[in-house]
Formats: sequence, structure tokens, C-alpha cells
Amino acid sequence: MEDRIVSQSLLNEDNDVEYSLRPNNLKEYIGQDKVKEKLDIFIKAAKLRNEALDHVLLYGPPGLGKTTMANIIANEMGGNLKVTSGPAIERAGDLAAILTSLNDYDVLFIDEIHRLNRNIEEILYPAMEDYAIDIVIGKGAAAKSIRLDLPKFTLIGATTRVGLLSAPLRDRFGVLNAMEYYNHDELQYIVSRSSSILNAKMTESAAYEIARRSRGTPRIANRILKRVRDYCDIKCNGLIDKDSAKAALDLLEIDKEGLDIIDLKILNAVIDNFSGGPVGIETLSYFIGEELDTIQDVYEPYLLQKGYIVRLPRGRKATKKAYEHLGRNFCEES
Repeated sequence: MEDRIVSQSLLNEDNDVEYSLRPNNLKEYIGQDKVKEKLDIFIKAAKLRNEALDHVLLYGPPGLGKTTMANIIANEMGGNLKVTSGPAIERAGDLAAILTSLNDYDVLFIDEIHRLNRNIEEILYPAMEDYAIDIVIGKGAAAKSIRLDLPKFTLIGATTRVGLLSAPLRDRFGVLNAMEYYNHDELQYIVSRSSSILNAKMTESAAYEIARRSRGTPRIANRILKRVRDYCDIKCNGLIDKDSAKAALDLLEIDKEGLDIIDLKILNAVIDNFSGGPVGIETLSYFIGEELDTIQDVYEPYLLQKGYIVRLPRGRKATKKAYEHLGRNFCEES
């Protein structure tokens, strides 16, 4: 699967620009108002009592700012941020080394925490509850357990699949926050802010045009902004206005609803080749030449969220909205 500009997953090209565009505190953070309001209260209360913030679980689709929020929490608490991921922690010693390197009020951010090995989770339980870990030294009859005290830290777990998180681990988080998709106005503000940081000349109408095609995701909005800036630097003397932004987005084959060529390929296949469905996911996978898991995890979620397809017991079916988007006539019996 080639990298898609509308992919919500982090691409290699995103690392540098995302870091430079990230806000540093809750006031600068755009969107997620409910999450911000709760965290602002909890952080102020923890600081008032000279305590570490309770452990936080952030869940939702990729690209909505979970890592950024973890960095902000660390800044607001006056601690350092240590970043790792579930798959990267392979042995108990790896986690022990990370935990013992923390200081009071530091934040440990574990991305994809649902992919932690269950044996590793067992070590996390006392660390989260008692700020201590038990280390076994030696083997056999000579083995003995030593308890190491840990600093008062905050664990922030991030996951795109909260349902895969084990109940014992999920229950140990005191603060659970769902990250939601952004509306067009919020994304417009983010695009305008990013263009200013990148020293790109942009009109408000151009920022809105990018925002409405960004699938409710800041990561995608910033990625599109970079590509539109490249286009306008060469074709339009650097000025990004509505017409030049639309021309760039048309060249990138991202339509007015944020659908790209692969999304449209799926919708066209369901409507034209399978009479609108329902069609089994295996059949659809074979027909468009993509892996079944890739369709389910990468392409399908946005089409479902926007109401272009529905899941039925016999497969996927195109909706009236999909027909209208493609300019087709819709019949109820389709």
C-alpha cells in the first residue's frame, strides 16, 4: 500500500513539520474543547495538591492530536515527556528501564498501548497504582523479588482501538478521553495558524478549502497544506488563494469531501460492478486489488463515518449519499 496524502497514519514526512506546528499549551490547542476543559481542571487540581496527574487514556482515530495532547500535559505539569509505543516494549526490562529513568511529574506516553504484551501489562499495574515495580533477580530456587519505588509520574496511553485494551489495564486509568474529529471551522483555524508558522501567504477562503477536504483530521490538513504550498510556490508566485488551492487539490485528486482516488475506486466498484451491493468484503478486496485488512482498517472507516457505505450481514452496500456524490441515479431497490 503506497502512502496516501489523506492517510490518517503518521508518515515519515510528517515528523519534522508536525513537531514544529504543535501547540505547547492548552490555550494554543485548537478543538477537543470537552477534553481540554476536563484536563485543565484536573491538571490545576493536581498542581494545587502537589500531586502527579492521574493516569490518562486518550482514544480515537489517528491524527487527532493524542501525542500533541501528551506533550501539552507534560508542559502544563512542569515535567518531561518520555515517548514510546506498545510494540517497542518487548521485555520487562525495557519497561523497567523506562520507568526508573523518570522523575517526579514526568509523563510517560505509550502509543498503541493496546498492543502491549500481557506480561508487560502485569508490571504496569503496580507502577500505576503504587508507583513501584517488582523485579525478579536470579532463577530457580535462588530467585528473589525486589520492589523498586518509582517517582510520582503520569502514564498517558493512546489507542485507536480502545476495545482491544484489556479491562484490568483500562480500569487503572483515572481520566478517559475520547478524541473526536474536527469541524471545518476548527481545521480552518489550524491551517491558518500552520501557514503562518510556515511563512506561507494564504487567504482565509483557501484555508477553508483545505480544511473541508481534510477528513476532519489536523494531520491530514497540515500535510495537504504542505503540498498546496509547493504547488503555489511554482504555479502562483507563492500566494495560496481559493482558486489555486482548488487547482492544487484537484491535481492531488482529493475531491470536495476529502475522498481520494482509492475511496472513489471502492465506491465505483460497489455501485457499477455489484449493483450498489451488498458485496462481501473478500470479493471487494479481490476486485480492487487491495488486502482485506487494508480495506477494513484504512479505507473503510472514513466511508462509513461519512455515510457513503453501510455494513450489512451480507456485505457492504452503497448509500444514496454515495450515488449522489458520484452523480448517479439512485433507486431504492439498488
